[in-house]
Amino acid sequence: MHWQEIVFLIGQMIFNISLLPSILGKDKPAFTTSLITATVIFVYVFVYASLSLWVTGISVGSTGIFWAILAYQKYKMNKKRGGS
Repeated sequence: MHWQEIVFLIGQMIFNISLLPSILGKDKPAFTTSLITATVIFVYVFVYASLSLWVTGISVGSTGIFWAILAYQKYKMNKKRGGS
């Protein structure tokens, strides 16, 4: 493992911890913000994997999953409210 992967791993762990209150709480970011962020992050996963930075790809992928969860939660909230 390269030292750069350790830095990316620590950074992603910090991002994931910072997203937990949003995932567990009532307030959610906008659906489009969450969806676009998740999509871009999953593109990053592909790029990291293509560079054989597997640990980084997995750690970034976990952050993408968190953003996808937020997008899904906001989608469900909007659907329940009638699309607002």
